Amino acid sequence: MTVKVEVQTFPHFINGKWEPASSQETFDVCNPATGELVAKVAKGTVEDVNRAVAAAREAFDQGDWKNMKPKDRANVLNAISYQIAEHGQELAYLESISSGGTVRRIGGSDILQMVDLFQTMAKFLVDYPFSETLPVPPFPGPAQNFIWREPIGVCAAITPWNYPMVIGCWKIAPALAMGNTVVIKPASYTPLSTLKLAEIISSVVPPGVINVVAGPGAEVGEALVTHPKVDKVAFTGSTEVGRKIMGLAAGTIKNTTLELGGKSPNIILEDADLNIALPGSLFGVFLHSGQFCESGTRLFVPDKIYDEVVAGLVALTSKLKLGNPLDPATDMGPVISKKQKETILSYIEAGVKEGATLACGGKEVMVPGCEEGNFIEPTIFTNVTNDMKIAQEEIFGPVLAVIRYSDLDEAIKMANDTIYGLAAGVWTRDVNKAYEVARKLQAGVVWINDWHMLRNDAPFGGYKQSGIGREMGKHSLDAYTQLKHVHTSMVTELERRPWYGMLFGQN
Repeated sequence: MTVKVEVQTFPHFINGKWEPASSQETFDVCNPATGELVAKVAKGTVEDVNRAVAAAREAFDQGDWKNMKPKDRANVLNAISYQIAEHGQELAYLESISSGGTVRRIGGSDILQMVDLFQTMAKFLVDYPFSETLPVPPFPGPAQNFIWREPIGVCAAITPWNYPMVIGCWKIAPALAMGNTVVIKPASYTPLSTLKLAEIISSVVPPGVINVVAGPGAEVGEALVTHPKVDKVAFTGSTEVGRKIMGLAAGTIKNTTLELGGKSPNIILEDADLNIALPGSLFGVFLHSGQFCESGTRLFVPDKIYDEVVAGLVALTSKLKLGNPLDPATDMGPVISKKQKETILSYIEAGVKEGATLACGGKEVMVPGCEEGNFIEPTIFTNVTNDMKIAQEEIFGPVLAVIRYSDLDEAIKMANDTIYGLAAGVWTRDVNKAYEVARKLQAGVVWINDWHMLRNDAPFGGYKQSGIGREMGKHSLDAYTQLKHVHTSMVTELERRPWYGMLFGQN
């Protein structure tokens, strides 16, 4: 199915208005399913970043946004959720034609997740402890002490191409909830839905509260991360880039939240219900062509059921339909770009060279009507050992490594033998056994008999080199605040002040 897409032009979104790039340059956004040019987007510069940060700074320092009552800001968050729901179809379309994600997923679960996220943050906001009163101390005399949580200021959000709207909202929603202002740099492959989202949000927040500058990470991203008037950086992307951002942010000692890479282990126990575990494990790795950081790309299977599991996985994989993501019948769309396609194919070649067995897939695919698309067959490797490249490095594509184990402790040890710790999963009928395993897995989220089930009221983030901090859940609000201790002495007599004797005792 081929859908002709009209080429649109998207400027930056700064201070509540569409603004062209200072250089007047644009860059192309292409549909990864068809290769078609779908949009031209303003190519950001340092000057554009300065304009956006200045708008966000003024909206924070001079505006009423940060001083708005939490109840009123909660109403604004709810209003944003209604706007997202109203524009859901357009947002899903823009994301699908640039990311390759299926409209079946984006128009359904993604839009619902964003709507729920803003509503969940609104609920948390109403009861949030902005002020805490400490007990009156007996020494050094009566005093009132408070701990206040205040907004940080201007927050830079740098988002990836795989899940741009939802991950963008993970940063926008808590930042706005706490009274901050935001400048977003979306990935160059997928800026369209973020730009439209900013316009939608700006209809209910003051100018300058949300801004978007698109363009190359080396220029726009670095300018944001090093900008002296940016107070916080929230980044989602690869661990390699996360290390660089952490180093750049150190120059001005910025608060950072980093959600980085993963090589998530998925453990099937002998007693697992394979009718659920097999399709669930494939959902864990092949959703969005494996382009999720928490994808379950390492599957650990016990010796006794290894052959049965592999046969079942291959049979189910053969039923997946690759196609245009705008077609509701499509199960799996393309990978994001030709460059990413070549990277994935090189990993598949490496797996074969290292001695793994290609059970299915492994090749580039030409999809009728999408002959210029970036499609790769869903791929399963068997006879993988945990030290292989395909078992240790994040491929970010539809590639599953199936690893045999004979002892559960051995499986747990291999599961934790990685620099990553983003997610993990366990499949078993014995929930108590699953909890024991979950305790031993070094991961920020553990799914039992499920995968990809993130909740807006629960934290998400990683152990080890999978990141710092958490997004979603009430804990995410803390990351967008500063702590302030306020002390008021109630002692009226000078001589009763303990410090008086320390300094003036001999006078």
